[in-house]
Amino acid sequence: MTSSLCQKAGVPHHEQLNSRRDFLTKAGMGFGALAYSGLVQGATAPIPTAHHFARAKSVIFLFMEGGPSQLDTFDYKPLLNKLAGQPLPESFQEPITAMGEKGSPLLEAPRTWTRHGESGLWVSELLPNIAQHVDDLAVIRSCWGNGINHAGGMMQMHTCTPVAGRPSLGAWVTYGLGSDNENLPAYVVMKDANKSLASGARNYGSGFMPATYQGTLFQNKEGEPLANLSIREGESPASQREKLELLQQFNREHYAERTQQSELDARIRSYELAFKMQSSAPEAVALEEETAETLELYGINNKESSTYGKQCLLARRLVERGVRFIQMYHGTGSRWDSHSKIETNHPKLCREMDQPVAGLLTDLKQRGLLDDTLVIWGGEFGRTPMSEQGNGRDHNPTGFTMWMAGGGVQGGQTIGATDDLGLYAVEDKMHVSDLHSSILHLLGLDNMELTFDYQGRPERPTINEGRFNRKLIGG
Repeated sequence: MTSSLCQKAGVPHHEQLNSRRDFLTKAGMGFGALAYSGLVQGATAPIPTAHHFARAKSVIFLFMEGGPSQLDTFDYKPLLNKLAGQPLPESFQEPITAMGEKGSPLLEAPRTWTRHGESGLWVSELLPNIAQHVDDLAVIRSCWGNGINHAGGMMQMHTCTPVAGRPSLGAWVTYGLGSDNENLPAYVVMKDANKSLASGARNYGSGFMPATYQGTLFQNKEGEPLANLSIREGESPASQREKLELLQQFNREHYAERTQQSELDARIRSYELAFKMQSSAPEAVALEEETAETLELYGINNKESSTYGKQCLLARRLVERGVRFIQMYHGTGSRWDSHSKIETNHPKLCREMDQPVAGLLTDLKQRGLLDDTLVIWGGEFGRTPMSEQGNGRDHNPTGFTMWMAGGGVQGGQTIGATDDLGLYAVEDKMHVSDLHSSILHLLGLDNMELTFDYQGRPERPTINEGRFNRKLIGG
């Protein structure tokens, strides 16, 4: 009963207590006071208690929306070019594709592949800067999922299922660990364009959990990633505080009769957090404080990479200030979706994000932040070896590549493999549920022990599936 009450009131998993007396004390003798004493995003909580040793404290998820081609980036398949123009060999089962272009021939990947670093990992010429960091990367070449289109693929990569309605990975992390700062959100979302995501805000929503666990969207807007950060001209912080307290009093009275509506509780909390952010967030997003060398490192002085460079730099500043989970989108609007003209599409997108991502890895490492910051790169699926429209590639959820760095991950290794044409994952396969389980494990959370009671049943972030791949840490 107490656990259920804690969940409904929005008390983080690691702060849930064992008696009604403890609960009431923690809640400030009532649900209304939770707006101040139990802030999930900005809680003044002790260091969270995880299920086991945590290798990572925070996550930066670099999401390439639309599905980057593993065959043109990290998964070298010489046989593909030898058989280019021929049908898929009969020894391969022809997959169900999004566009259903049956019998299309294999498409050449005209890349120049080079081994890099002491580990000798293969990377194509499209990513020369990220290639310099291969000894920090664990490249997972055997990912697979169930989402054949963007909506289902995006939903699964964010919530572990192609069906809408479940909490996002960032929401589960925030629920399980709480916040590591007082004046900023625990879970931040950034897009590189003012366009809609496939599956929309549900990608970073809280599903059936209280709305307070959802991500806070930072705008793709020059100078002010968050609206209304500045206090209105002519108003003092003291007068604004008085107005806020009066508004919160009205809100608490309204919420007391509607405790099942988590959106109301989330709104109450958001007002308090917003007030705190007016003093902290402007400093956090002030990229002009950075040196010229740092701006150059992230490619901010380059027109093509400037937008994503600023976001990667902002991600580093947010991690420094205790933001727990940062979801960053590149190619917003499914721009990585190269059903045609992949030779125009992918080189352009790689130029936009290659230097910013490499700069982020360099900067985190130089500042000693990479040790406990888990960086993840990938999209909702990969691309097929067969052609589409003669010069593009279709969606491929049956075998694609992602990589992780930092956060206790052993770099300089590849995990798993696809077949000789890069179509199906065949060795050490990692389903999306395994990816989520592994991310949670690195943060100190067990995907089977982290539960939320919903409609009389314990719900888990990976829906009772998924396993941690010990190879990520050299096990």
